[in-house]
Amino acid sequence: MPVRRGTTSSPSAAVEEALRRLGRNVRIARLRRQLRIQDLAERIGVSRFTVADLERGKPGTSAAAYFGALWALGLLDQTHKLADPDGDEEGRVLESARAPRRAARLRRLDNDF
Repeated sequence: MPVRRGTTSSPSAAVEEALRRLGRNVRIARLRRQLRIQDLAERIGVSRFTVADLERGKPGTSAAAYFGALWALGLLDQTHKLADPDGDEEGRVLESARAPRRAARLRRLDNDF
């Protein structure tokens, strides 16, 4: 059976760029707080190599490491809009296209107890 390549082994260019940007942002935040890689790693309970991979935007780095770093840097509250359903215009259009066009027929209640 052939091995399937997933997002971590060969992500799209858009995913790679988003990960690099996020990693770069984490690095800048860490440096502004004058934290060493080891300091951030200890705060989130990962190795310094994981933090280095995170800052490079390496696709195999876990989402927990990214969110842990954001938490340790005090930036986790900025993620509340990430994949917010209210901002998903395409999803809302698709949902409304599937919605029933008319109200359901009322059923008469049977008063025979």
